[in-house]
Amino acid sequence: MSMFDPSLDPLKPAGSPPTGEPVFLVVGKLRRPHGTRGEILMEVWTDFPERIKAGDIVYIGSSYEPIAIRSLRWNNKMMLLTFPDHSTPEEVGILRNQWVYVRADDRPELEEGEYYHHQLIGLRVREETGEVIGVVTDILETGSNDVLVVKLEGSPDILLPMIDSVVLNIDIDSGDILVHLLPGLLP
Repeated sequence: MSMFDPSLDPLKPAGSPPTGEPVFLVVGKLRRPHGTRGEILMEVWTDFPERIKAGDIVYIGSSYEPIAIRSLRWNNKMMLLTFPDHSTPEEVGILRNQWVYVRADDRPELEEGEYYHHQLIGLRVREETGEVIGVVTDILETGSNDVLVVKLEGSPDILLPMIDSVVLNIDIDSGDILVHLLPGLLP
């Protein structure tokens, strides 16, 4: 999940330089008020919604305004949130269509071999021979496996499935992803 104008792309949160860890990560987008008691629907964008709890501080909008969650509950696949000082639909309505962030340093630890998308953006992609073939610019989420979008020098982007037979090693510290190119993956 890199750097941009958050109003354009929620998967690439602002708040950090073009390289390195982002300061904030998107966890959702506030949609519309619900009911008459100041609740607002939040579209969930995190893989860890269970970590969002009443009392947590989240950051709203491009100015990252800190605000505590007063209460939350599920409504189908969306969360219903309330915030202090927002007890009517009109008061909470001013937050409509704002991104909701958490601090990146508060994200959960992943198991060995798992990575956050923002950690892979910008890594060099190398063939088994050591030759650099490009740089990861995006990650597509598909039903079966994620797909790396790799920018090649002077050629169209290529798509590399994140499967064991293609992605051999990911080394965040060195900035490299070692791949085995199956026939047909290069243009």
